Amino acid sequence: MQESLDQFRSRRRLRLRRRSKRAYIRSVYFIPSLATLGNAVCGFAAMYVVLMDPGLTTGDPVAVLMAKHKFLAASYLIVLAMIFDALDGRLARWTRHTTDFGGQLDSLADVISFGAAPAMIVLALFKDQILDAPFFTSRLVWAIGAVYMSCAAIRLARFNTSNEHGEQHHMSFLGLPSPGAAAAVIGMVLVQQELILHGLPTVAKVVAAVLPVFVLANGLLMVSAFRYGHLVNRYLKGRRSIGRLVAAVIIMGLLVTSHRYTIGIVCAGYAMSAPVGWLWLRYRARTAVRTPESNPQA
Repeated sequence: MQESLDQFRSRRRLRLRRRSKRAYIRSVYFIPSLATLGNAVCGFAAMYVVLMDPGLTTGDPVAVLMAKHKFLAASYLIVLAMIFDALDGRLARWTRHTTDFGGQLDSLADVISFGAAPAMIVLALFKDQILDAPFFTSRLVWAIGAVYMSCAAIRLARFNTSNEHGEQHHMSFLGLPSPGAAAAVIGMVLVQQELILHGLPTVAKVVAAVLPVFVLANGLLMVSAFRYGHLVNRYLKGRRSIGRLVAAVIIMGLLVTSHRYTIGIVCAGYAMSAPVGWLWLRYRARTAVRTPESNPQA
């Protein structure tokens, strides 16, 4: 009788431990999903902020400050969304629970933060800076924003259908990643706003006028067949050369001294690196074919 009672108590303790373990796992699943939703909330907040009236007068000093510098505030919210986007994958791998649900939720959040929000910011910026734009130009810029958002959705759907779990499968991407495209677009917005703060409104207006073309190029690059390397897995992890370390230190120093220009130039350079590299290889191949071989002297 005593032995049966001991077995019953042992089985009961085992059941309680299993239940507590399952509860712990459920709480761990919650953390990556919360980071993903933070990404989506930041994208939604960026679209809300960019529509605020610059002359807003309320009792909330934060809202007044964000409305006064709405393009800067919206851009930094997209940067915060990128931080959440980087965290959710790391948290999922750290807890060893990368699920299809998390991948789908991540892509839905990316459509908001890196697809719809950057397009909305550029549309609002163009309308704010180019006041005398013709009707056809305004509609064309709207269409470019719609194309960019659609390309981001296509890019993420293509990634979901071909995605494989594990960092070893993420050394490169087919097409410009949506966070990279958003970073390039937002980087140019930061550069444009920095030009205004430095007293160069004419140059800033030119950048705002050219920005829709840059947005269209980034949208098409997302659905292109160009290969882009993963910045962390391919260029930062493992043993690297001293030159790469020096370059990283220089970029960090530039981020401290002039982060808006640095973000704009570095992110735009990453977005354009694949097509520029492809054109350079084609040029070298044509040059090698056209160059006649030197005949050996007798």
